Amino acid sequence: MKKRGIAFSAVGICFVTIFVKSYIFVEYKVEGVSMQPTYEEGRLLSINKLGMYFDSLKRFDVVLFQLSGTEEIYVKRVIGLPGDEIHYQDDQLFINGKKVNEPFLDDEKDKVNKQTGNFTLEEITNKTRIPKGHIFVIGDNRIQSRDSRHFGLVKIVDVIGTVKNKE
Repeated sequence: MKKRGIAFSAVGICFVTIFVKSYIFVEYKVEGVSMQPTYEEGRLLSINKLGMYFDSLKRFDVVLFQLSGTEEIYVKRVIGLPGDEIHYQDDQLFINGKKVNEPFLDDEKDKVNKQTGNFTLEEITNKTRIPKGHIFVIGDNRIQSRDSRHFGLVKIVDVIGTVKNKE
């Protein structure tokens, strides 16, 4: 009887582990250099899929998403949230007219003159504010990242999850 209980416990633990690995957390291997130096190419990231249903996205979260209409998967940082007006001027982020620091870029800004070229949300999307249900994302390696500056806004429903690794 005791062996049977142990067997049921082992099966239960395996089931819970498979469920958690399949439906709550997934691993994703970084491809490319667009998130350097934060995440190097080849690094395994732990993606929290369940958190998308309970927590709203926050500015500067790093997310994994599938670009609408494609099979392309990206890892990028959330810069703009629904309702935001964003622009960059002289390598400085402005959200709703106020300067916003990007501490994750501090080391890189010291190494090169400019990380992020000047742009406004309207120049890229023909919208002055990010509409409900969308976000604006950029890679930390601003010079070598294909992101919202190229493909526009990302639908929140296309976000697979948020990265839970320490930066």
